[in-house]
Amino acid sequence: MTEEKSHPNKESIEEFLESFIMASERKRLGLLNVLEERVEDLLSLGPSLMSSFEPGSCDWAAGFILQLIHKTDDNFIKKNLNCEDLSWFNASSEVGFDYSPLQQYLLNESYEDADRFTSSKLRELAGEKAVKRGYVYFSEVELIPTIDLSTLDKLWILYSRGKFGFTVQAKILDSVGGRYDKLWPRIGWKKDGVWTRYPKAFNWSIEAPNGHMPLVNQLRGVRLMDALLNHQALKDQT
Repeated sequence: MTEEKSHPNKESIEEFLESFIMASERKRLGLLNVLEERVEDLLSLGPSLMSSFEPGSCDWAAGFILQLIHKTDDNFIKKNLNCEDLSWFNASSEVGFDYSPLQQYLLNESYEDADRFTSSKLRELAGEKAVKRGYVYFSEVELIPTIDLSTLDKLWILYSRGKFGFTVQAKILDSVGGRYDKLWPRIGWKKDGVWTRYPKAFNWSIEAPNGHMPLVNQLRGVRLMDALLNHQALKDQT
């Protein structure tokens, strides 16, 4: 006779976290409501809450847990995880940029602010001319350091349940045979042949379609997006 499996709500929080971390992507998504129901149990773990995760990893489950506990107790991360600036994940930069504001925006699900920060940083990474111009030329994308683009992409993935990020967009593009005309409606940037109007018509929430964020201006054509999604930093991760 096979042993009956425990109900997730009857497992100890440590047991549940272990099974959640080891679960498939689909099963994890189905267990998010259980995590939400057991947020007080998560808080009771104190400093050991994130012991099963690495700050350098790209596991979105860790980002979801941080978002969940922060909603319930906005002092928990500072008090228990030794993160005064709320930046639990490693965020490397080849040029010394501080990505803690992006982590804070994403932690609070302030996705529009996170998107504006990302766009600003991409211009800075692309060089002084891009900053003065107010947008990046496709030919400047290669100037963006691999480490920094990888960090931006990783933080979006971590704090979106794996829904948002440049590599997510790249995978969707690949799934539609590299056709941008099919990508735009899939990620919610175009509907019925009309470009989504920035910023109010975009969905700045976790309920947005996969790949909806970060935004890249497509009104000048696809060359910028194509250069970005083919940057070595993203190709190494897809």
